[in-house]
Amino acid sequence: MRELIEQLEQRTADLFRDARSQLDKGNKAAGLRARRTSLEVEPLLKQFRKMSLEIANEKRKD
Repeated sequence: MRELIEQLEQRTADLFRDARSQLDKGNKAAGLRARRTSLEVEPLLKQFRKMSLEIANEKRKD
């Protein structure tokens, strides 16, 4: 779970950096990178949700 959170932190930081570059500087390539990164983040978020629910259910059983 920790590794997944670290991946999410890195990818979202990349996403926001590129999105800001597109917005502030009009950098089209940064916009492309941001959109590509958003597609990479989606499955990580789904994996996080699944793992989080599993952990919550395990703690309820105890």
